[in-house]
Amino acid sequence: MQLRYSFRLYPGAGQRMALERAFGCARVVFNDALRARETARAAGLPFIPSGELSKQLTASKKTPGRAWLAEVSSVVLQQSLRDLDTAYKNFFDGLKGKRPKTGPPRFKSRKDTRQSVRFTANAGWKITTGGRLRLPKVGDVPVRWSRSLPSTPSTVTVVKDSAGRYVASFVVETGPETPPATDSVVGIDLGLTHFAVLSDGTKIDSPRFLRRAGKKLKKAQQDLSRKAKGSKNRAKARVRVARAHARTVDARREFHHQLSTKLIRENQAVAVEDLAVKGLARTRLAKSVRDAGWSAFTTMLEYKAAKYGRTLIRIGRFEPTSQMCSQCGVKDGPKPLHVCTWTCGACGAHLDRDINAAVNIAKAAGLAVSACGARVRPGLLPAQREETGTHPKPQPVTTGRQAGIPAL
Repeated sequence: MQLRYSFRLYPGAGQRMALERAFGCARVVFNDALRARETARAAGLPFIPSGELSKQLTASKKTPGRAWLAEVSSVVLQQSLRDLDTAYKNFFDGLKGKRPKTGPPRFKSRKDTRQSVRFTANAGWKITTGGRLRLPKVGDVPVRWSRSLPSTPSTVTVVKDSAGRYVASFVVETGPETPPATDSVVGIDLGLTHFAVLSDGTKIDSPRFLRRAGKKLKKAQQDLSRKAKGSKNRAKARVRVARAHARTVDARREFHHQLSTKLIRENQAVAVEDLAVKGLARTRLAKSVRDAGWSAFTTMLEYKAAKYGRTLIRIGRFEPTSQMCSQCGVKDGPKPLHVCTWTCGACGAHLDRDINAAVNIAKAAGLAVSACGARVRPGLLPAQREETGTHPKPQPVTTGRQAGIPAL
């Protein structure tokens, strides 16, 4: 499988200028090709193939208006045309129902806060013996190597993000790793009060990175709003806001990586619920839902399960995991969010809402999870008055004390 390994770059002043030139040339080539195809479509002409666009690019380098395109690597410009082909393919596949719908390709702006160029193997880039990244017509750029690459990378993408940081992203082919086999399986119930509750009773608190950084982000945003538009001070303030957000995103991503790796390594099978994140992000809980980052976390679980030879099972979002008793399997209806604990009216078991849901998620996925992991506490049952073996009449739901979801 192919994975991406990202490392920080620290280019010098001249190297930054060369990279900015490469970003600009790639952007112009992309826009020129998109304009040519849109003009042909408006005129009722056939779709211009990639080979014709490549010929037009070669011819434009010989014109006075586009002669400066020769100042950057030709591979960067050709890859920009490939990116346009990918954008069109995704758009057409969305119309055919082969993938989620996406909009048509759009023109790139020089004011975009994120810029990138890609170098393939035939570009002549390499990692020097001194640990620097040698890029054509840029130079040897210092790299902060946080770990070693598992194999020789096929491509490298240089990205400048909204915070002004330069990152080298390598595409590396990796083989599956085989950690020691284990009989442990786990179901995961994702939430807001606790980020994850496991079927074995473990509760993992939600770090709430965006909430904790709220004051700093508010102050940085206020400073930005007071700066005059178009001024250099406003540009500096915008970078400070972007860096504050970048620190929050990096902390959340690190938390997701550590937790997902731990769960995949320690369990042979993992079950999660397929949540409607887009729908929840349109409710009053939107900020907390986006702060949790459930989609990114489940995506990490998916590719790490494939990498380590584990099994990841997604159950449907309409499974009544919070309405069903994990002890006896009786479904007694939905419960409001403030209900933290409840007593089953059929078997009398006292259940923790989140742990009970995690056990039900594991059972719905077909995993052999014992209900004893749900911390059920058998309660007192009324004596049977009539036929032996019948269930008593449902009792009113007993709620426990809990803090609930904080107000937004």
